[in-house]
Amino acid sequence: MKLAIVGGGASSFYVASRLLSRLPKDRPTSIHVFDRLWAPHGLVRYGVAPDHPEVKNCTHKFDQVALDPRFRFFGNVNVYRDTPRKAFAQNVQLPLSSLYDNYSHLLFASGCPLPVLHPALPPSTNCIPALNVVHWYTQHPSNAPPPPLDSVKHVTIIGNGNVALDVARMLLTPPDVLRAYDVPADVLAVLERSTVEHVSILARRGPFEAAFTTKELREMMNLPTASMVPIPGELLVPGEGQEVSRPHARSIELLKKGPKNAYGTTSKTWSLDFYRMPLNLSSGPTGMVMTLGHTAPTSSTRVTPTGETSTLQTDLVIPSLGFQGDPSSPYYDEDLRHIQTVAGRVTLPPDSAIAGRVYASGWAAMGAKGVLAATMMDSYGVADTILSDLSDGLESLNGGSLDVDMPPTEIVEAGTNVLSYEDWKKVDAEEVRKGQELGKERERISWEEIRTLLGRT
Repeated sequence: MKLAIVGGGASSFYVASRLLSRLPKDRPTSIHVFDRLWAPHGLVRYGVAPDHPEVKNCTHKFDQVALDPRFRFFGNVNVYRDTPRKAFAQNVQLPLSSLYDNYSHLLFASGCPLPVLHPALPPSTNCIPALNVVHWYTQHPSNAPPPPLDSVKHVTIIGNGNVALDVARMLLTPPDVLRAYDVPADVLAVLERSTVEHVSILARRGPFEAAFTTKELREMMNLPTASMVPIPGELLVPGEGQEVSRPHARSIELLKKGPKNAYGTTSKTWSLDFYRMPLNLSSGPTGMVMTLGHTAPTSSTRVTPTGETSTLQTDLVIPSLGFQGDPSSPYYDEDLRHIQTVAGRVTLPPDSAIAGRVYASGWAAMGAKGVLAATMMDSYGVADTILSDLSDGLESLNGGSLDVDMPPTEIVEAGTNVLSYEDWKKVDAEEVRKGQELGKERERISWEEIRTLLGRT
């Protein structure tokens, strides 16, 4: 088997781990991972909140996978379908057709890299998708600009999933607390100048349908210098006959107990505003004015507009409504907003010349849902599907002969513009070293600094 994986996040490493542990070492096998980012690990590096270092422990397993000589990582490589499109200026371009020519199997583990936008909230300087904020505080290669935190007092986050709470927590946690974590120095500088006083977290449904986990909620409740606006008690009582899941029951008990700091005793505050949805955002004399539609439950999981509206004065709006696949990526399904699969196998168009051996895993196949453990289990299942499809022969997806070890010609000719896993480990060590000098987990370095470190200027 010669497998190409598009995307170098957690799912790709879990699939590779499963395959390499199941395949005999004497069977000709290569797994080549291509990522448009120069660093591996995807959302583990560029999505996990800096103050959640324990979530990143999975990278130790990924490092072990990369030690297998049958595995290779090619960073800074953008795989495109029809027209070369550099996601980042430094990207090496690799056409999808080259993967068909050079590999016997193909897996898409490219995730859901785009934010879901709200039709009433087009992006602007005062309306920034949560993904952009996450990219800013994780120093993603997209170079997202910092939000204008030094000129705002009130922030409104639309959505109440874990990412929404991550962003709220980053805005409300004292920079001195964050300083020990993997927070870049320029991000800390912006947070130190922040004038944010209140964060409103809006959700169109109620607390019994909240998307955040109890762990994320508990962290918000325990913020050292912020307190929560009390929630009306009637909202924390289930409707007649309503079934309450165990996780939601724990969150409700936590909300009833209340935050560590009593409301009114802190300089910063936050609120969970249930049964509200944005209808419009406009400029007012003292900032932005958001018109909110009120909703009411119609069943255990659905709500309907009541016709009542209200307004909210705010300075910055951050929609956090989830993520979707890239419409320009191969096999993207417009209705699903990700790749359609059956048992991990990509459902190909009827006129496709590629009859099989094309797969997708993780968010690329499931959509943006579930925690890391869900991605791991899905990835193991897709790996098992690939194993069940293996035959004794070795031919490319286009039916040609293969050199099991050789990467595509485009990669060979790109030379030092492509980063290997060994290159990444040098960068990793340098970031950790710089962090130790500053008394923190790591200090991230830029693409220019990486090239200097690796002697490629």
